[in-house]
Amino acid sequence: MQTNASQKNKVEKIKEKIYNIIGNFIIGEDSVKIEEKIVEYLKEKHWKISLAESCTGGLLADHFIRLAGVSDVFYEAIVSYDNEAKQKRLGVQKETLDYYGAVSENTAKEMLLGLSTEVAVSTTGIAGPGGGSKEKPVGLVYIGIRVLDKTYIIKKQFHGNRQQIRKRTVLEALVSLFQILTKGCEM
Repeated sequence: MQTNASQKNKVEKIKEKIYNIIGNFIIGEDSVKIEEKIVEYLKEKHWKISLAESCTGGLLADHFIRLAGVSDVFYEAIVSYDNEAKQKRLGVQKETLDYYGAVSENTAKEMLLGLSTEVAVSTTGIAGPGGGSKEKPVGLVYIGIRVLDKTYIIKKQFHGNRQQIRKRTVLEALVSLFQILTKGCEM
């Protein structure tokens, strides 16, 4: 019969093996939501966050706004769905939109430039069901993340219906932001 201590030791060894294999994908061992961890990190740093959303249409902001105490770190969220709004509200260049399109790495990056906080996140993409093309299919998204003076652009191709694509974009933005903040990951 094994003792409680030896069982705990076995569990710890198994846990260590799991971490060695998939540790980069583990965000935590508790039931705290990733957005709560991000807010906690921002509070510790005394940083603010701003969002510029297109294809997610405020869904990313909702993940933060629903948290009590988020006003300590949440500065603003701009839903700039139309190209004109991207230009007027965020300073995206007309030439960028004309040449690369609203769904592009360049547009995601310029959307970040219109946000003045220490941390900024932008989303642009094609959630569908229409609007896609061979070059830019439905589910193509770009997520821009800026922390201080470092900018990351993440390109993803998601599948599913409109809501699934939007939700996956939000989850990818949250996970990527958390990894960048806490691990300094190169994306």
